[in-house]
Amino acid sequence: MRVVFFGTPEFAVPSLRALLQAGHEVAAVVTQPDRAQGRSRSVLVPPPVKAYALAQGLEVLQPEKPVGDVFLEQLRRLRPEVGVVVAYGHILRPAVLAVPPHGMLNVHASLLPRHRGAAPIQWAILEGDAETGVSIMRLDEGMDTGDVLETASTPIADDDTAATLSARLAELGAATLVHALARVARGTDVYAPQDHARATHAPKIDRGLARIRWEEPAARVARRVRAFDPAPGAWTQLDGADVKLFGARAAEGAGAPGTILGADDALLVACGSGAVRIVEVQPAGKRRLPVAEWRRGHPGVAGRRFA
Repeated sequence: MRVVFFGTPEFAVPSLRALLQAGHEVAAVVTQPDRAQGRSRSVLVPPPVKAYALAQGLEVLQPEKPVGDVFLEQLRRLRPEVGVVVAYGHILRPAVLAVPPHGMLNVHASLLPRHRGAAPIQWAILEGDAETGVSIMRLDEGMDTGDVLETASTPIADDDTAATLSARLAELGAATLVHALARVARGTDVYAPQDHARATHAPKIDRGLARIRWEEPAARVARRVRAFDPAPGAWTQLDGADVKLFGARAAEGAGAPGTILGADDALLVACGSGAVRIVEVQPAGKRRLPVAEWRRGHPGVAGRRFA
């Protein structure tokens, strides 16, 4: 099929790659503009999807927003049969959705209607879901409310982080997308409406949500740390300075919430019930460090308390 592809981050690259490997004709790739990065904000860095698309010789469009007559005309000129949207970063308006005759299919990283929104992977871990997956959905005007063509699931392991789960779902989404597009091409696609009464929401992650709440049970503290690994990083404070923590697992232990009960190759920190073992630390403005390395600059941390 002749496809126009909308996507921006690394998560979207496997889906674009799978389309090409399956023999679909990618008429163009629409992605977000290059963004300034680094401390000086002087270096423009292309999105991962753009870098991959250019390496494959594909046409790339980078509107600041996918709106307006000029963009619509560009889209119509491409004559796509179907659109594919994977973590593009903008809501597409009805005029854009209407351009491909087969509509716009979205690869969403949850089992809809659970975890609609911007951060389904993080919320699936944070809420302690036993499994998650991907949904191939036809976009409508709502936020992840469209009819679903196909789903695929995967268990969430006790040591999954947002990074490991995202990588797995990216590949699962790519394979499921190719299978779904084959159904569209054959004319055997059947869409199921979502049960909106069962919907849950996964809003964008902010700094407040990523702050560790030591009064929570150890299992939830550990999930919060894993849900925000690598970004934005679950954080706390020690002696008034911010510090991010990684690699948390629930463990036995008791004490005032936030108290460092022990420190060797890991930190054992008391929670509202139980404790967590932490294996990596990232002080503000510095790189992630194994706990053993961090402790060399912080002797005597046992007995101190994270705020």
